[in-house]
Amino acid sequence: MPSEPQQKKEKGDKKDKNEKKDHKDNKDKKNKKRNLQERSQVWKAIRPFLLGAMAGCTATTCIQPIDMVKVRIQLQGEGSHAAVNSNPFSVGRQIVAKEGILSLYKGFSAAMVRQCTYGTTRLGIFNAMTDYYTPKGGKASDIAFTTKLYISIVAGGVGALVGTPADTALVRMQSDAILPPNERRGYKNIADALIRMAREEGVKGFFSGASPTVARGLTINIGQLTTYDYFKAMMEPYLGDTQANRFVCAILSGWVASTVSLPCDFIKTRMQKQRPDADGKLPYRGFFDAFVKVAKKEGPLAFYRGYTTYLVRIIPHITITWLTMDNLKILFGKMDI
Repeated sequence: MPSEPQQKKEKGDKKDKNEKKDHKDNKDKKNKKRNLQERSQVWKAIRPFLLGAMAGCTATTCIQPIDMVKVRIQLQGEGSHAAVNSNPFSVGRQIVAKEGILSLYKGFSAAMVRQCTYGTTRLGIFNAMTDYYTPKGGKASDIAFTTKLYISIVAGGVGALVGTPADTALVRMQSDAILPPNERRGYKNIADALIRMAREEGVKGFFSGASPTVARGLTINIGQLTTYDYFKAMMEPYLGDTQANRFVCAILSGWVASTVSLPCDFIKTRMQKQRPDADGKLPYRGFFDAFVKVAKKEGPLAFYRGYTTYLVRIIPHITITWLTMDNLKILFGKMDI
């Protein structure tokens, strides 16, 4: 039979073990309550950009054919007041009849690279900055408008600059078929386009039309990113925190973004598609030169050529982007990641 001191020692050891076990169990429970963002700073940093990439690529896959039609409409009547066919259905039928149904996805590799650069950067920065500036216990709609504007400008400007090389390649690949045979570039895919741009034009080839691309990025992001959360807060008393509310507000956000950004998008398309003449001179020296020349030769309404097609291209893209991103956030939240 153990002596009294031994019994006390055994009881003390058992108590220590139980205390250690309880401490470990409490620690495990605490860790389970904390989501992955709180447990991993690396994941917390990556998460906003992953959400942006997934949302942008999903939207681009759905919208690419409409973007193809939009570019073709914008490139009609260049340098003149000649009548253009701005009917997207008619232009779409012509593309399919002359080049085949798969031609609607011409430049798709460039479009996806563009989303993986431009889309990921802008939406990632926007998500990260929105999380940072959202008041504790509040919502994104509680952020002051001036702060939201600042977030949108930073996200849009940086994203547009990063995505310019892929964007330039995309426009060139989409417009190639309407050029005379001797002027066609004949890029096989995004890799071939970027390699040839570097070899034939140098680094400046990557940033052809960079100023209107950044201007478009700023305007479209101001229209899109500053409005969505406010529209949701405005409509919540009527629609609640529902998919219907997200859908309606995403459409409104897309309409604002489309309307304010189309002139910059028009100039961007023209500048990225341009080629030097026999003397090595480009049609447009820069953003403002292109703006003045188009207004003078084609009239101010030319900047809104293809407005309906642009709405049909941008609104669904922004709608799919917002719905995908919001629902991924909900899903990630349920999974504690």
